[in-house]
Amino acid sequence: MSHKLIGALVALGLSASVATAQEYPAKEIQGIIQWGAGGSTDTVMRSVTPHAEEALGGTVVMQNMTGAVGAIALNYVADAEADGYTLLMGAENPLLYKIMGLGDKDYSEFTPINILARGTPILVANNDAPFDDYAGMLEYIAANPGELRFGATGPGGLPSVVTAMMNTVEGELDVTSVPYDGDGPALTALQSGAIDVMPAVLGAAIESIRAGAMKPIAIFDVEQNAKLPDVPLVTSFNEGYNTYLPWGPFFGVFVPNGTPDDVVAKLGDAYATGAAHPDFVELMDNRGFTMMGISGDEATDFLTKWQQGTAWLLQDAGLTKASPEEFGIARPGE
Repeated sequence: MSHKLIGALVALGLSASVATAQEYPAKEIQGIIQWGAGGSTDTVMRSVTPHAEEALGGTVVMQNMTGAVGAIALNYVADAEADGYTLLMGAENPLLYKIMGLGDKDYSEFTPINILARGTPILVANNDAPFDDYAGMLEYIAANPGELRFGATGPGGLPSVVTAMMNTVEGELDVTSVPYDGDGPALTALQSGAIDVMPAVLGAAIESIRAGAMKPIAIFDVEQNAKLPDVPLVTSFNEGYNTYLPWGPFFGVFVPNGTPDDVVAKLGDAYATGAAHPDFVELMDNRGFTMMGISGDEATDFLTKWQQGTAWLLQDAGLTKASPEEFGIARPGE
C-alpha cells in the first residue's frame, strides 16, 4: 500500500471522526432516569434537561426505568453503546450496590457528565427534647444510656449513615433506633414525640423548622448553610467529621466509560449551562439542595470520597452484605 493511499485513508478516518463530533447530537438522546415519575431524581432531571437541550442543540427523550433500587437502569445504560446517545440520570445509590448485595456495577463503569446538586444532612429534635444543642444531646446520651430514641429508615438510608458517622466520630452512642418507612413518617413521628432525634435531609425538614415544629441541632456540612445561618456545623464541635463531609444524597448525569471525549465535553458544557439556569437554581434552592455543578476529576474525586466514607461507615456499623475491601474500596484516609 502506497504512502499516499495510507495518508488518504488516515485523513478520511480523521475527517469522519471530526464530522461525527461536529454533528453530535445527530439523533435523539435517551435519558434513563433511575427512579419513578414524581420522585426527587425525576423532578431534578426533568427540570435541568430542557435547559441543557437548548445549549446542546438536541433532544433528550427521558424514560423512567425503575426496579432493583435503580440497578436495572444502571445496568441498561452500562450495557449501551458508549456513543453519548444513552445517558444515566441517577442518584447516589449505585455507590452502595456492591457492599449491599444489590449489583456488581457502580459509577466506576461511568464517566460523570455533571454532579448537579446534593442534599445536606441536618440533625433535628422534638421541641420537648431535654436539650437544645449538640453538646447537650451528647451529655444527655451519656447520662441516660439507651433512652434517647433516634429515627431510622433502614440500612443505607441517610439516617443510618449519619448515625454511623456519629458513632464513628464520637464513639458508640447508646441510643435506641426506631425504624420508619421513609423520612416523611419519621419526621411526623418526631413532631408527635414518638421519637426524640432524627437525622434528615435539610429540604425535608426546613419548613417544619421554620414553622417551629422541631428544633435544629446541627448541620452536617463543611460550610454554613445560608438557609439556616444560625444552626451550627457539626464540624465546629468535632473536626473528625471532616473525614466524611461534605456528604449527602446527590443527583448526577452519567455516560458509559469509553464515550468519546469531545461528546463528553459537549454534554458537560450543556448540562453545566442547564444547571446554571435561574429556574433550575431556584428549584434546587427551594428544595434545600446545595448546588454543585461539578464534572471531570472533581466529580470523580467527590464520588470516590463519598463511596469510601459511606461504605466503611456502614461496614463498621454491621449493615453491609459484603466488605468494601472485597471490591477495592479503601478506608477513608488510606
